[in-house]
Amino acid sequence: MPLIPEEPQIHESAQGPRTAPTPRPVPGPRPAAPSRPGRPGPPRPVPPVQRTPRDAATPAKPGPSGPAASAGTTPQIQLIPASAQGALDAAEEAVDLLLESGRAPGDVLVITTGAPHPWATHELSFGEVSYWAQHDAGDDVFYTDAGVAERAGARPVVVVAVNGGSRAVAASALSVAHARAGALLIVCGDPQQINSVLGTGV
Repeated sequence: MPLIPEEPQIHESAQGPRTAPTPRPVPGPRPAAPSRPGRPGPPRPVPPVQRTPRDAATPAKPGPSGPAASAGTTPQIQLIPASAQGALDAAEEAVDLLLESGRAPGDVLVITTGAPHPWATHELSFGEVSYWAQHDAGDDVFYTDAGVAERAGARPVVVVAVNGGSRAVAASALSVAHARAGALLIVCGDPQQINSVLGTGV
């Protein structure tokens, strides 16, 4: 006796394709936005590594937050390979991931070794007093350059974009960044150059 087909049922697997999250490229083209600091977003972890390419990254445990995070600790170092032209884009991507993973904007300091970040240029147009007042407030991502980075205070996470400048400038920026970073130091730039600098006592 032939079976009468039952009412077709829609199985969960047929309700539409499910897409798995795909890695975001680093670096990628990003428009400059003066209002960049402090954008919130859904959680997405930043995978730190110890001076190895980003593809070999392993998930890191969340680091401590606040000024106490920088006292007596050695930060993890994550290297994100990028050309000098792409280092700032890579740093922006890293900041996005930090904020989306739940980091407070005030936890993050970004240092450039070449051209300053557009946000820093924009804010400095209103004068240094206003610019550094935002740093002291500590409630947003703060962007500065290697020439004045020593003036910046410690933060749990420091991101360095090696986007130009001499080897001496890069070495100075990395030294300052290492001293200021409480939990995590992310360096975006040429791995060979960065490792040669990091290997000289940073």
